[in-house]
This record gives sequence, structure tokens and C-alpha cells, in this order.
Amino acid sequence: MSKQTTQVPRRRFLQSTVSAVGAAAMAPMFIPSSALGRDGAVAPSERIIVGGIGIGRRGGYDLSCFLPQKDVQFVAVADIKKKRQGEVKKIIDTHYGNENCVTYRDFREVLDRSDIDAVLIATGPNWHATAAMTAAKAGKDMYCEKPVTKNISQSLILAETMRRTGRVFQAGTQRRNLPHFAFACELARTGRLGTLKKVFAHPAGMQALMSGWLVPETEPDQNVVDWDMYLGPAAWRPFNKKLLDGFNFEKGGGFVGAFKGGGVLEWGSHCVDLCQWAVGDCPPPVEYDAPKDGELVARYENGTELIFREKGWIPLGSCPVRFEGETGWVEAGDSGKMVLSSPELLAGRTVDEIGGYPATFHVRDFLDCVKTRSKPKGNADAACNAHIACHAANIALHLDRQVKYDNTTHTFINDAQANRMRSEALREPWRL
Repeated sequence: MSKQTTQVPRRRFLQSTVSAVGAAAMAPMFIPSSALGRDGAVAPSERIIVGGIGIGRRGGYDLSCFLPQKDVQFVAVADIKKKRQGEVKKIIDTHYGNENCVTYRDFREVLDRSDIDAVLIATGPNWHATAAMTAAKAGKDMYCEKPVTKNISQSLILAETMRRTGRVFQAGTQRRNLPHFAFACELARTGRLGTLKKVFAHPAGMQALMSGWLVPETEPDQNVVDWDMYLGPAAWRPFNKKLLDGFNFEKGGGFVGAFKGGGVLEWGSHCVDLCQWAVGDCPPPVEYDAPKDGELVARYENGTELIFREKGWIPLGSCPVRFEGETGWVEAGDSGKMVLSSPELLAGRTVDEIGGYPATFHVRDFLDCVKTRSKPKGNADAACNAHIACHAANIALHLDRQVKYDNTTHTFINDAQANRMRSEALREPWRL
């Protein structure tokens, strides 16, 4: 996949080498089978060259899903923490048995490399959208951790950018590539449950807090931790180690001008995304009620309800979803199991139970789409609609009243207060 490795076909190169050396001077020539793509190896010209951006705890898991893929070559990592650069480089170099992984502090240096085809973006949520759009403009495909945006405006710009640049974008919504979740969504989407009436999401907490500052601490040297780059597009605030280590303004995260987009979004970008898939990846709901008794009810244009419920139902593990139709219902969760209103809904099919929400299948979907230039399951349009639903719900939570959203103008109807919360100012020089 690398631009550098495909410029000269390997066969032509070998032929020219033979002519230059001359038959009389030639000794037996042995070429490793891995260079020719034999013995299960992938020829270099067919490999996808990947760089990493912000590979922390979650990114480390993603990396462990990328490295075993035989058609992937991880060559670089960028991180604002010097220590983490070294830790990730060691993982990559150990895997390949060399010392070739290059480290950077500024992610733009990874994007400047012409040999890199794709990037894994696993920074904090503050950076996801900005890094993804910068990567798209640099001609890179990307696997981007979620939440992928902090507000409605970013969601719309992200989807438009991927359509315009033709880049392959996979949000880290890996449940879309797990069999039981896919089957549950299929039942809802194809009418097997009858006319769909309600879809339930469990965001594991519904809070919408305002952001604030923590007690200022001595800022480390830029070569150790680049605090300014860590803040990136977020409003400036003094250094505090808790912020650097993932603490987000009390429990549940900041809402405006913080490092992520509000309490519903963290798990909502998974479970609401599945609800969106169940309704056919249509535009998000148009009405969002104020929360009541641990639930927030939203309505799609056709009347189907999306219900954000703070407490789960049948114990099926984290991220449970429930889809109710006129004639049946289905629930699924991270245990890998489903519960159906009737065994007849299986129609003789066997659905694999894969618990623990692994990302390996999702990474493979992304890599296959990089090669075919097709849309992966967690594409930017799907992510945009699911995130808008979460952002609009957060706004209803924060205002504690109903809001109505127009999917044509992408504004709240006659609601200046809600509309001011669709976007936020970004620090220079970070523009979308």
C-alpha cells in the first residue's frame, strides 16, 4: 500500500539488477519468501503502512489488534508524552524484531510522511475530530477512537470532510462488527419485530456539567510533556496532572469548552450508535424531552422513540440495548448474548456469542475497506448521526427542557440558547 514501495515493480527491479551485474559475476541470489509474499506473509507492496497518534491505554489495546494483522506495518507514533513515545516504540519494535519505529511529539510530522497510508487516532476526545480532519486533508485514512466529536458542528464538518476527501474513516464503535449486536439490529431494521416503536440505549450515566479549572501546577518541560499540544483546540487552562491523566472536571466530564462532549456521549457513542443502526442509520431524532425518572425520551420523525435509560434491564453486560416492535423485541449486551421475545426470531440461524466487545473484527473491517475503498461499518456518516443524537440529548439535559432539532438546517427550532451550544470556539491555530 505504501506509495514508496509501489513505484517500481519488484520483478523489473530484479531484472535490471541482473543485467547490470552481468551473468559472469553473478552468485546464487536468495530472496526471502516474505519479500515475495509466500509462506503466509504479505508482500511489502501490499502492506498498509500505519502511524499512531496518541497511543495511550485505549490506544494500546487498539494497537494490539493492528499489529497481528499480516498486511499492516506500523512505522511511527506521535505523542505529547516523551515517556509514552518510548513505551509504544518498544511494543512495536519488539513485535517486528527491529528498531525501526520512529517517534514524534507533533502528530503532523506523522501526517507529513508520504509512505504512511493510514493512522490510528487514540488521543483524548478533545483531539479526535481535529486530528481526523487534519489526517484526511493530508490524504490519510484513519481509525479514530470515540467519541469522535465534541459537538454538533464538529459532527457535521467531520462527515462532510470525509465525503469530500474520499478518505476511509472508521469510528471506534467496534460493536458494529460483533455478530449478536449486528443480528439484533438486523431484526429491528428489517421489520422482523414488526413496526419499530422504541429503541433503548444505556449511556451509563446522564450528566452535563460545565467545565472548570483545576488548581494550577508547575508545567513540565515541553520535551517531557507538550502541554500546549495536549490542549490543542481546547480553551487554554493551566497545567494539572489530573487533566493530563484523563480526569475530566469531576465525574462525567465537562460539557462546554472541556476535553469531551458531556456525560451521555462516552457510552452513548456506542449504545446510541447501535440504536441508530437499528433504525437504519436514518437522521437523528427531532425532539428531545427533559430527563424524567432516569430516562430521556427522544423521537424520530416517524414517531419511533429513542429512550436514554440510566439503568439497564436484563443483565447482559455493559452497553445493553433493547429494540421493541409491534410484534417482538430483542436485547443484547457486551456479554455476547441476546434475549429474544420469541425463539422463532432466530429462524434457524446460529449467532456467534463473542463477549467482551473485542475490536479485532472492527480493525479488520477498516483495513479491508482501505484496500477496497468502500465504507466501513463505523463510517463518518453513521458516526455523525449517532453523535448528533448524543449531543442534542446532552443539550436537553443541560437546559433541563425539551429541544427540537431540524435535520435539514441542523439547528434547534426557535431556540437561540440551544443553538449556541451546537459548537465552541477553537484555539488558534486549530481550525476545522
